[in-house]
Amino acid sequence: MTFAIITERKNPPDRRVVFSPEMLVKAREQFPKARFIIERSAIRVFPDAAYEALGFEVKDDVSEADVMIGVKEVPLENLIPGKKYFFFSHTIKKQPYNRGLLQEILKQKIELFDHETIVKSNGARLIGFGRYAGLVGAYNGFRALGLRDDLYQLPKVETLEDLNAVKAELDKITVPNIKILLSGTGKVAYGAKEILDHLGIKEIKDALYLTADFTEPVYCMIDVMEYTKRKDGKVGDKWEFFKDPSGYESNFMPYTKVTDYFIAGHFYGNNSPYFFTREDAKNPEFHINLVADISCDIDGPVASTIRPSTIAKPFYGYDPQTETEVAFDANDAITVMAVDNLPCELPKDASEGFGETFLEHVIPAFFNGDKDGILDRAQITNGEGKLTSRFDYLQEYVNGSE
Repeated sequence: MTFAIITERKNPPDRRVVFSPEMLVKAREQFPKARFIIERSAIRVFPDAAYEALGFEVKDDVSEADVMIGVKEVPLENLIPGKKYFFFSHTIKKQPYNRGLLQEILKQKIELFDHETIVKSNGARLIGFGRYAGLVGAYNGFRALGLRDDLYQLPKVETLEDLNAVKAELDKITVPNIKILLSGTGKVAYGAKEILDHLGIKEIKDALYLTADFTEPVYCMIDVMEYTKRKDGKVGDKWEFFKDPSGYESNFMPYTKVTDYFIAGHFYGNNSPYFFTREDAKNPEFHINLVADISCDIDGPVASTIRPSTIAKPFYGYDPQTETEVAFDANDAITVMAVDNLPCELPKDASEGFGETFLEHVIPAFFNGDKDGILDRAQITNGEGKLTSRFDYLQEYVNGSE
C-alpha cells in the first residue's frame, strides 16, 4: 500500500505536515509493506531535501498512491477520484463554507477520513493539534497583555524556531498580579496550562479563586460542571451534559467578576449554554479585559469573539457598550486574541507531535484489519459516493436543504 504526503494548497499557506522526515522513517521501519512518497512542496516546514536524504521519493505527481495524507482541506480541483484522503475537512458540524467540498468528495467517490473523527470507541479524540493551539494561544494572550499595558515585548511565535525558544522568551517576562481563568480539560486546555505552569503562576481551586484576593498572579482551571449548572437546580453530571446540554445554563458570571484574563480552551458543543452574552459583558461588575479565545466560535459562547483574527494581526478590541470592534488597546475594551489557526505558528513541533500519534493509531489500522475500529469510526464517505452510517446525519447538509 502506498501513502502520499500531499502538498498543502489552502490559503493562507500552512507549513504543517502530518509526518516529519524522522517520523516517516519510523513508519517505514514498523510497516515494511507500506510505501511512503512525498509530493513536492515549497512551503512545508521540513524541506523536500530532508525527506530525500532519508531515502524517500519526492515527486510532482503522487496520483499512484492509495492513501493521500494532508492537514487542511484539499481544493476541489486537486482532488483525485477514488482515493482515500485524510485531512481536516471541517464538514462534520455542517459548516456552510465546505458543503461544496463534501459534495465533490461524494461525486468523485472518494473515501474521506477526517482527522477530527479519529476517535476512541467512547468518542474521545486520539490525535490533533490541540496541545499546540493551547500553547500558542496562551502565549499570544500574554503577548497582548505586554503590548497593551506596555509591560514587556514578546516576539511573535512564528518568528521563533520551536517550543523551547517560545519558553525561553517567557522566561524574560514578569507577569503582573492578575487572576487568570482557563476553561476546559482537554488537550487545548492542557497546552495552555503548560504555558501558565512554565511561567510559575500558582494554580488555585475555584472556591478560593472566587472569594480571595492575592498578591501574586494566579490561575484557576474549570470544567463544565463549574461553569454550567442544571436549570432545575439539581446536581449536574458531566457525561449527561455532553450527551444533552439543553437542561443546563451558564454559571459563568461569578467568574467574570474576579477574572482579568480568560483563556477559552473548552470544547463547545451544539446547544451548550453560552459562557457570557453581549448583555452580560455590559454588567458594571464584569471584570474580564483580556480574552484568548482558542476555541474561536464566532459570535457564540464568548460574546467578545465577533470575528477570527489572523497570525499577521492577532489582536482586536471589543467595546461591550457599543458591541463593536475597536483598537485592541482602547480604553474600557476587552482585548481579544482569536486566531483560528494557532498551531500554524509552531509548525515544526506541531507536525512532530501529530505524526507521533498518527503513527501510533492510524497507520497500524491499515495492516491489522482495523481491529480497534479506528478507520471505521473515522470514515465519513465510502467509495460508492455515499455517506457512511455514522455520518448519515450530514445528508440534508449535503443536499443543501439544511
